[in-house]
Amino acid sequence: MAFVLPKKAGVALKQVKSIVVRFCPFESNVESTRNFLQCLHTKKAYASNNNCDLKTEVKHDGSEPVINILFADGDRLVMKGANLTVREMLKAFNSKCAAKELKIQEKTQTKSA
Repeated sequence: MAFVLPKKAGVALKQVKSIVVRFCPFESNVESTRNFLQCLHTKKAYASNNNCDLKTEVKHDGSEPVINILFADGDRLVMKGANLTVREMLKAFNSKCAAKELKIQEKTQTKSA
């Protein structure tokens, strides 16, 4: 079954320093993690921050799929993909990024005022 991205399911990596996606491809619970990884490998996502370090670790050990995101401010988001849908992952990731963008905008507005 082919994965089709939702219309507005883009990701912006502007506030992201690095992402490590780790999964065992032979487990039945990796589909959403692989689909999230596919969202990261778009031209638009790459163009938003070409300094973001994206690593994929494919293991054959039956381990749980995990996405470990390190933001530029040192904050971390860890998503365990076994029980999450790709929409839930995208929502969590994009809301965290949006909050960081808003925080930066507020800081720059305070400095310029």
